[in-house]
Amino acid sequence: MVLGLFQFFGAAPVMAADSQEAVQTGTVATTITNDSHVDRQWALLRVQSLVVGSGETEEVLVAILDTGIDQQHEDLAGKVAKSINFSDSDTASDRLGHGTHVAGIIAATANNGIGIAGAAPNARLLNVKIADDKGMVWASTVAKGIVWAVDNGAKIINMSLAIPSGTPALEAAVDYAWSKGVVIIAAAGNTGTAAPTYPASYPNVVAVAATDASGSMWEKSNHGGWVNAYAPGAGIYSAVAGNGYGYKSGTSMATAYVTAVAALTISTVTDADSDGFVNDEVAEALKAAFVLPQQN
Repeated sequence: MVLGLFQFFGAAPVMAADSQEAVQTGTVATTITNDSHVDRQWALLRVQSLVVGSGETEEVLVAILDTGIDQQHEDLAGKVAKSINFSDSDTASDRLGHGTHVAGIIAATANNGIGIAGAAPNARLLNVKIADDKGMVWASTVAKGIVWAVDNGAKIINMSLAIPSGTPALEAAVDYAWSKGVVIIAAAGNTGTAAPTYPASYPNVVAVAATDASGSMWEKSNHGGWVNAYAPGAGIYSAVAGNGYGYKSGTSMATAYVTAVAALTISTVTDADSDGFVNDEVAEALKAAFVLPQQN
């Protein structure tokens, strides 16, 4: 089995290692929503400008495979449709803060006068805890989480994690999700190299690197020809466990933004190849939208 880590615990192998750099690298107009901290969400307007279609997200179920979600957070109350705990933690809730930060980027309640606004605030969430309270996770556990998410109705799976080596079980789970029409999005990782990570580098996954407020590649982001989407990930402000808010940087945050746009577009994309699913069309739309400026 292959082990990975969230956050910054120890040396490689690591999962999407996200720092808590308190760097406000830009602002957005406070007229987007009435949320009290929206001026700290520099990436929100930029990402929402990429949305294809009407942006309807009702009934879109997004699975977050992570360290859990703080379901009592003021900006995430009522967002989680179902939870499961595949880790050795004694709770499906988030004690580390990573999963809550990702959930806030995607689906924090908008226009409630507090906190932040999620980029896809009408999305519903599946809380799939696959990492323990220190951020440790096995590839086999991720595979179980993927299958459970598919079988419980997920249309999109967010994996803000990166494992250095793949396994047959992990790839099989990804392929199972794809065969059921699920859009799968994963972080490239934060070691600043071109080495492929998993599950991001599997063919049926949208692999996400991180950019900064200038639109340039974030210095710690993994990169390479296997990466096919680039989204804001440096100095990202979102919810944290314990009913708080804070900044984090990493490809995890970038992955959450790509997932949010997928949630905003999946119900409006046409099944162009008539295969009965739109996950292939959504994946191609995401890859076309999330490019580095110099690639336009």
